[in-house]
Amino acid sequence: MSAKLRISRSHYPVHALGPGERLAVWVQGCTLSCKGCMSRDTWPADGGVEVPIAELAALWRSAVDRGAEGLTVSGGEPLQQAEGLAAFLTAADEVRRDAGRELDFLLYTGYDEGELDEARWAAAGQADVVVFGRFDITEPTELVWRGSANQRMVPRTELGRRRYAGFIDHAPAEGPLQLEMRDGDPWIIGTPRPGVLRYLDRSLKGLGLQVTDVTWRP
Repeated sequence: MSAKLRISRSHYPVHALGPGERLAVWVQGCTLSCKGCMSRDTWPADGGVEVPIAELAALWRSAVDRGAEGLTVSGGEPLQQAEGLAAFLTAADEVRRDAGRELDFLLYTGYDEGELDEARWAAAGQADVVVFGRFDITEPTELVWRGSANQRMVPRTELGRRRYAGFIDHAPAEGPLQLEMRDGDPWIIGTPRPGVLRYLDRSLKGLGLQVTDVTWRP
């Protein structure tokens, strides 16, 4: 089993990709290349950095000790590193067992269930909730924690069904977004509603800020 997972970045606390405060890990590498993806920087398979599973587990343990309520794994395409992801979620499960409280795992994948082979199911099956489906820019949605209407939020455990029951068909009054700074650049966490990225682009320019590069354009 792989002892490493190539990731783009991680962050805690995240409150825009699942309920409560969460550790989020963005896996590096994706060949699905969805048109309009806001995270094109996570596509190259040779980008990011390889991180030992033990180090990621320690990161999760630290987040749990600080009050994390869940773990979110996105990308990139996490299931294109199915073996490493399975190893990480196995280690993360050991941490949450030690925590003595309910902590859920939310996984994002661009694949549909019918596209998952045995290795991918071995990883996805460890998540309490999986959001399935490629991002489709032609199918806007206001559903929470999804980028397009075709994406399906599927609880896979009793904890997932209980914790996410009120969110499956939920459209919040305001879309959950989080703005952070990363290496001196603004960084958006979450699933923006249609038009939000264009509005942000124009607003930054209107403030006299030079926008030289964004992750949602080539």
